[in-house]
Amino acid sequence: MTAAPTVAAGAQAQRPGSSRPYWRDAVAAYERPDLRRSGLDLATSVVPYLALLVAMYLALEVSYLLTLALSVPAAGFLLRSYIVFHDCAHGSFLPSKRANRWVGRVTALLVYSPFEAWRHDHAVHHATAGDLDRRGVGDLPTLTVAEYEAMTPIRRLGYRLFRNPLVMFGIGPAFALVVQPRFVPRSARPRIRRSVMLTNLAIVVGVALACWLIGWREYLIVQWPAALMAAAAGVWLFYVQHQFEDVYWESTDDWSYADAALRGSSYLKLPRVLRFFTGNIGFHHVHHLSARIPNYNLRRAHDENPIFHDVPTLSLWEGLRTVRLKLWDEDRGRLVTFAEARDRSVAGLGERAPRPVSG
Repeated sequence: MTAAPTVAAGAQAQRPGSSRPYWRDAVAAYERPDLRRSGLDLATSVVPYLALLVAMYLALEVSYLLTLALSVPAAGFLLRSYIVFHDCAHGSFLPSKRANRWVGRVTALLVYSPFEAWRHDHAVHHATAGDLDRRGVGDLPTLTVAEYEAMTPIRRLGYRLFRNPLVMFGIGPAFALVVQPRFVPRSARPRIRRSVMLTNLAIVVGVALACWLIGWREYLIVQWPAALMAAAAGVWLFYVQHQFEDVYWESTDDWSYADAALRGSSYLKLPRVLRFFTGNIGFHHVHHLSARIPNYNLRRAHDENPIFHDVPTLSLWEGLRTVRLKLWDEDRGRLVTFAEARDRSVAGLGERAPRPVSG
């Protein structure tokens, strides 16, 4: 992995006599949606996903193994559809605010997420990513070493189980897809409350209709393998984009939006086919600096602007290895494993131990 701690300092610089950060000019040209490219995105995400669902159902008459084989590309196209939903939530997919909202609401049904509620939480994530004092909304729960050491053994066990890869990328995606979006937070605004309830109603009606048409067993064995694979891939992408060794975390007083984008979001270098299915979200540093850039412009923005060239960079293998990182070490300024945190605690106890009295 490569990183450059000095990039964001330049990114915060402003033009003389102006309060506008100069990076705004660097990204502005890429923020304009292109209807042709947006239409192509829909034609290469939602359309093939729905077509593959039909093909998977028809393949049941041949072999369920064939259905499962088709579920792999279906998961890829569902993940790509999620990126369309994601861009609509940022208002970056289409020129019209209303069009973004309606396309977002429709694609929300494919990914089982209430559009308005998800958009709100994700906006909070963008506004607070890398801020130690504002963790907890739209992000992956991450404790500091000190917080972890202050916990009771039972709570430590709970955190360790939560951060276990089998839970995070196995049970976690199913929970995030099926259970979590169904509930309305008590503090939610009426608009968000309506979004959750109407989305839940639409999903119930859609699932009931699908079960009536093809049978509930067929619905489960056709729909859910692809949905769960896509959810697991999505959770991993979200994880690796903000959970790498030298990631940026600061307290609110020292936190900077540009630093959080350019040092706290990874550039995940993926093979071309994976860039396609993930909608270029590996250029996450570009996306976090300007969420108004549609996914099909992220790579060009990265390639054409030096500000994006010296940022935390992960290969696919390095991204997979980040799952071993569990806690933020404020003293070292990096994420560490449970073993590294334990070694530090043991070393600290040794340093504080009184020296034996001679004689």
